[in-house]
Amino acid sequence: MKFILPSLLFTFLSFSFYSQHHELTDKPVMWKGKQNQTKDTTSLLHAFKSGTAHGHFRYYFSSTINQGALTDYYANAIGGGIRYETNKFHGFQFAASGFYFFNIGSSSMTKVDSITGQVNRYEIGLFDIENPNNHKDMDRLEELYLKYNLNHGHLIFGRQLINTPLINLQDGRMRGTGVEGLWMDYELGKKWKFEGGYLYAISPRSTTKWYDVDESIGLYPQGISTSGLKSDYFGNLHSKGIGVLSVKYNPIKNFELQAWDYYIDNILNSALLQAKYTHSLKAENKLVLEGQFIRQDAIKNGGNENQTLTYIDKGAKSMTFGTRVNLKTKKIDYSLAYNRITKHGRYLFPREWGRDPFFTFIPRERSEGFGDVHALVGKIDLKPSKSGFRTSLATGYIWMPDVKNVELNKYGLPSYIHLSLDLRYKFQEFLKGMEAQVLVTSKINQGETYDNQRFVFNKVNMILINVILNYHF
Repeated sequence: MKFILPSLLFTFLSFSFYSQHHELTDKPVMWKGKQNQTKDTTSLLHAFKSGTAHGHFRYYFSSTINQGALTDYYANAIGGGIRYETNKFHGFQFAASGFYFFNIGSSSMTKVDSITGQVNRYEIGLFDIENPNNHKDMDRLEELYLKYNLNHGHLIFGRQLINTPLINLQDGRMRGTGVEGLWMDYELGKKWKFEGGYLYAISPRSTTKWYDVDESIGLYPQGISTSGLKSDYFGNLHSKGIGVLSVKYNPIKNFELQAWDYYIDNILNSALLQAKYTHSLKAENKLVLEGQFIRQDAIKNGGNENQTLTYIDKGAKSMTFGTRVNLKTKKIDYSLAYNRITKHGRYLFPREWGRDPFFTFIPRERSEGFGDVHALVGKIDLKPSKSGFRTSLATGYIWMPDVKNVELNKYGLPSYIHLSLDLRYKFQEFLKGMEAQVLVTSKINQGETYDNQRFVFNKVNMILINVILNYHF
């Protein structure tokens, strides 16, 4: 607690002196700044001289408080980076960015809990999970791409940052997930938008290296296979890459349809359909209705002919569906969401690549790896007032399969209540560019754990505190 209180005190005292709102979002913003608006040039020198540069410093404090005698953890990370993008040259642009970070005071990331024999889950993700004892030499070339600007879209080849429902930057930690490959988006009139590409390399969140697609799966904990044995697919999968295609269609005003398909060669196909309808009410209020459906199917042998080394069982499938009702008023947004993963099988998608796309998502836990799940989540978002604060409150009840049901519970997570308080703030005046966030989340056990603390440690009956400062310039 002696490390938690100073961080919280510093943040809250800072809040009391400055006021300006900050848009609340679950997705991290890697880089900020206005895009270069100058016209295309025929001079390569002018394209480089008139480019744009952005900087970013980031501090992150994390603390996990576990139940009773189970081990607690804390971590302090700090880092910075810079991004540069040229002006247009015959429609082309070049961009590069990099980021470095340090461990400036933390618990041992390799310390084993004496009761469960398990190690840290959250704080280790602030650094390099492949080398958790490294405190100072952590850096990554995040972007290195060539972009060609079309009249109604663009084409990018190289290392880049994308945000899609299943492959995305992810929430939290020091840096997000990067991808490498060919990516395109194109708008056809006002009603159609196409997006997608081919990805052959990934640099997951909490890592510093770039990996082939098949090598990146399993860098995070692998859980238990459907046979009840420890999963062992890391380094044993075979895939040539990921194909992604999406279509967004707005047939009428206030109504949007979108479809996504993710084809992981030789492993898994995931298809997502989503619909959104916005209905205007009195006093500028709005009612937003959304629906979602996901179908997954194993491809061939699921990554390896040897089923003890595969990512998904041969012939396996899963289905999920969800809905959300959102009332948007001038001062407060209210939402209620439900999601169901059926009994057909586990919903699977590499955790290294992105967070869950479900309407019931609450930061710091996922539904990936599970089947036969019901989730009900309510959220209240308080919009900025004159004081400058923006607050999000969330509570959810997640009904999980029994922790010993290995066919549907990959990570041994019991049913739980999830509570979350998210405070965000954007400074102004001489601290303009500074943004702060305090996230406090707790998961309370509601399922049978059979007196086995391995089903509790870092999973339920715990509190996670994050204090984050970002400075963009």
